[in-house]
Amino acid sequence: MGVGVVEEREAAVDAVASLTGREREVLVEVASGMSNDEICGALNISSATTKTHISHLFAKLGVRDRAQAVVVAYESGLVTPGREG
Repeated sequence: MGVGVVEEREAAVDAVASLTGREREVLVEVASGMSNDEICGALNISSATTKTHISHLFAKLGVRDRAQAVVVAYESGLVTPGREG
């Protein structure tokens, strides 16, 4: 791996470490492709709470959309290809 790749992975790991446990759970569900409504059902939380967690994790990860959040989830090792949430 190049130095840039290592630094990106370390940054992703640090960013994910800044999340609360619940925010990490929401990120795993986002990375699995779940919609907000599906996350509500899976985690037994309200729509407003789901949106709040997503907003907070976007801010903490420094991303602007779900696609970027998924990239961080994979780069950090929080989720891996082929592993179900």
